[in-house]
This record gives sequence, structure tokens and C-alpha cells, in this order.
Amino acid sequence: MKKENEREMLFDPLRKKWLYVTPEEWVRQNFIQFLIQVKQYPGAYIALEKEIYLNELKKRFDVLIYDEEHKPWMIIECKSTDVALAPAILQQALRYNISVPAPYIIITNGHYTKGWKKRDGQLIELEEIPVWNS
Repeated sequence: MKKENEREMLFDPLRKKWLYVTPEEWVRQNFIQFLIQVKQYPGAYIALEKEIYLNELKKRFDVLIYDEEHKPWMIIECKSTDVALAPAILQQALRYNISVPAPYIIITNGHYTKGWKKRDGQLIELEEIPVWNS
């Protein structure tokens, strides 16, 4: 952490750059560290805030985890801690999942995390974050 122009910044080790701390960025960075340090997800397979197209609209997903074949494996939508994990948040992640189809969908606000696995056209709610590449 550091201060620049009276604003707090944090270093993103995956993007290798300093970012201004926003409530959503704080959640994203903490969740990524949980995935890397606790769940042992390899940082090399994590993409952050990449641009995608939904029809003709430009959007940015928060986090995408690739599998070992570099195929989308998990898409994660992060919200700030004061945003409830309402159905609209899942719908947002599902819209991103149209452009970037991944079998796992996760939403988090830092306090709560919910996840689903897509199987046979259904969403199966997860009891825990899956082990890397399971």
C-alpha cells in the first residue's frame, strides 16, 4: 500500500502495477489472494478486468480463471462490500458467461461468496470454491 495524491493505492502483483483502492478493487485483490494462497490457484492462469463484447457492447469481467488448456474455467464477479449478492449480480455474471463460457461462476462482495457449476444446462449451487482445475 502507498499514498499518491492523498489517495491510497495498492500493488496488484498479477498486473504488476499500482492501482487506486476502490471498494470493489479491495474485494477483487483480497479474493485473488485467497485463491492463490489458500486454494493454490496458479496466478499465471488468472486474468483481471479484460474487455469482452456482449452483442455490440463493451464490458469488462472482473476475474477469469483459465484451465491448463487455456480455456475459461471460472468467471468471478466482484462487488464492493456494501452491495448485496442479489440475483441481478448472478445475472450479470451469466451475461458475461455468454461471451466467455466457463463451467464455474462465482459472485462475491468480500463478506459473502456464492458459486455455481454449469452442468447439463443447469446451475448447481456450490458448497465451496472448487479445488484448482477439478
